[in-house]
Amino acid sequence: MRFVTFTGASGTPTTGVVHGEQVLDLSHPACAAIVGGTAPTLLQMVEQGLARWADRLSSAAVPAQALRPLAQVKLLAPLRPGKIVGAAFNFTDALAERNMKEPAEPVTFVRSGCTVVGPGEPILIPPDVGNVGYEAELAVVIGKRALRVSPEQAMRCVAGYTAHNDVSGSDLVKGDGGNFVRGKNLPASSPLGPWIATPDEVPDPYAVRIRLDIDGRPLQDGSTATMLFRIAELISYVSHRMPLEPGDVIATGTPAGVAAMHTPAAWLAPGQTVTVEVEGFGRLSNPVQRGEPFLEN
Repeated sequence: MRFVTFTGASGTPTTGVVHGEQVLDLSHPACAAIVGGTAPTLLQMVEQGLARWADRLSSAAVPAQALRPLAQVKLLAPLRPGKIVGAAFNFTDALAERNMKEPAEPVTFVRSGCTVVGPGEPILIPPDVGNVGYEAELAVVIGKRALRVSPEQAMRCVAGYTAHNDVSGSDLVKGDGGNFVRGKNLPASSPLGPWIATPDEVPDPYAVRIRLDIDGRPLQDGSTATMLFRIAELISYVSHRMPLEPGDVIATGTPAGVAAMHTPAAWLAPGQTVTVEVEGFGRLSNPVQRGEPFLEN
């Protein structure tokens, strides 16, 4: 099942479920009996068990009056995670492209959930941060608290999957000696969405095509088949270093074709539109705009 957050009739964020080319508006009065009164947010659904909600909704009769055309609703980021934990250097084709050795263990960083933007929202490029790049990724949404879980237990913690664009200030990372904190936490630099798909919608997370283009120019075209440390390994590794909470996101890394590897380099610039397509997850498109200075006081 595919869950979305969108702007409802009242102008407030509303939870829905995608049915083909339509969205079931769970805030509609006709859905009150299905949801038990007031529809929870998607984050609350994840906290309560997204699989249980999917079972509940799949067995319910769909009220036609609560369906809205998908093309006519404004999709938002599905949820605001507490944090996004990203995996760097985690695709073998991307490592080969850079002539880099495979790391012996996952290389991770933490991105604030406050950096998240939804479909159609602008990516903001600070004028004083040079060489800002993109990274198309499959992202995993955590469904229950994970602390020191084994790889064998880890997949039980997955609520669903979504698409992510890990926009990064490459010059900041290099200037900070490889430290990711500033470069990975620019404002409005983490597009997420357009929906969260439950695991049954993703039969094989290691056979998912990942593509990215800027203004129609193809720049990334890879697959999760080249993921180095797989999802269970990443969840287990991270959970031994920090607790993962429901709604947190693991960004699994990006395939070859990052900005620095193109000639000329394909750094993001205001006026562009960048689009991520993770197979089965729709299109995550975002305009690029000039942001406020990031380094100046």
